[in-house]
Amino acid sequence: MTHNNWQQFLTAQGAHWGNRNTEQEDVHHDQVQYFGDAPDNATEEKRTALTGRQTILCDLSHYGLIQATGPESEQFLQNQFCNDVHKVSTLQSQLNAYCTPKGRVLTFFRLFQRGDDYYLRLPREVLESTLSRLRMYVMMTKTELHDSSDALARMGYAGPQAGQHLQALLGAVPSATDNVTHTAGLTVICIQPETRFEIYGDETALQNLWQQLADKATPVGAGAWELLDIQAALPDVYTATQEAFVPQMLNLQAIDALSFKKGCYPGQEIVARMHYLGKLKRRMFVAHTDDDTVVQPGDTLYAEGSESAQGVGKVVRAQRNPAGGSDLLAVIEISCAGERALHVHDANGPLLTLLTLPYTIEEAQ
Repeated sequence: MTHNNWQQFLTAQGAHWGNRNTEQEDVHHDQVQYFGDAPDNATEEKRTALTGRQTILCDLSHYGLIQATGPESEQFLQNQFCNDVHKVSTLQSQLNAYCTPKGRVLTFFRLFQRGDDYYLRLPREVLESTLSRLRMYVMMTKTELHDSSDALARMGYAGPQAGQHLQALLGAVPSATDNVTHTAGLTVICIQPETRFEIYGDETALQNLWQQLADKATPVGAGAWELLDIQAALPDVYTATQEAFVPQMLNLQAIDALSFKKGCYPGQEIVARMHYLGKLKRRMFVAHTDDDTVVQPGDTLYAEGSESAQGVGKVVRAQRNPAGGSDLLAVIEISCAGERALHVHDANGPLLTLLTLPYTIEEAQ
C-alpha cells in the first residue's frame, strides 16, 4: 500500500512517528513527531518554522483523504457542504465545512480536484465518521465515496523561497491562495502565495520531489506545520470539537470557507439566520499561554470572576510553542475577549493572552 511505503520512506529519512495528543513516539500512529535522533528536535523544528527564515518540508499523513468519484459528485457535494462547490475546479481549491441540520460544524476540510474526482483533506480522526455520514445521503446519486488516504501521499512545503524552489523543479506553481496546478503527476495547492504549499501525488513522484527538496529545506514534524496554521488562524475540527461551533464562530466567512448565496445544505437556515438576523456572540481568536500545561482541542476557557460553570469559550486547536507555553485558536465570547482575564481548564488555570488575527472579520462579511 502506498501509505505503508511512504511511511517507510520517511522513516528512512529520519522520521519518528507519534500521537497528536500525547506527542509520544509510537509507530502505530500516523503523525511525524520529528526528524533525526533526538526528541528535542521537535522543538527546534518548530522554532525553524516560526522564524520564517528557512524553508521547511513536512509530511501531511496526519490528514486523511475522502475521494468522491462519479458524474454527479459535484452536485452531491454541493448539496451537503456550506461553501459553493461549483467554484471548485482543477485550478481552484477551497476551504469548506460539513454541518449538522442544527448548523453545527462536523468537519472542516480543504476540497480540491484531481481529474474528475473530488478530494476532501481533513484530520484523520474524523475521517471515518464523516465518510459514514456522507454515505447515508448518497442513495441513488451517481457518486461513490472512498477513503483514499493510502492512495495519495501528501506533504507541505513552506518558507521564503518555497515558491521559487517548486517552480524551478516543476515548471509552474499556483500563485494565489487556493489556486492549484497539476504537473508531473503532482497536485500543488497554494496556501499562502509564494511561501506555503500542499502537494499531493503518488508515492514515487512525491518521494522524488521530497529528495530533491531535502537539500534545500529542513524536514519538520506535524507540530511545526500546525503552528503555521494557528499563526494563520486556520481552524480544524477534531473529535473533541465536533458539533461545538457554527461556521461563523470559526471565522469561516473570513477565510472564504462559507457561502451565503449557494442555496440549501444541512444547517443552512440556521447559518443564514445568524448572518442576516442574529448577532454572533462567540468567534475565534488567536491566543497564547506562557504556562507549559498541555492544552488540547475541546478544553474549556473561563473568564475571571465569571459565575458560569459552562465557561466562556473552547479551544479549537493548540500546539506547544518552542519558546514556551502554547499557541492556540479558541472560540470565545466576544463580550469577554479583551475585557476580562481568560484562563484555560479552570478559573485558576493558565492565563491567556489574545493576539491579533491575521485577517479582518468585518471586511470578509
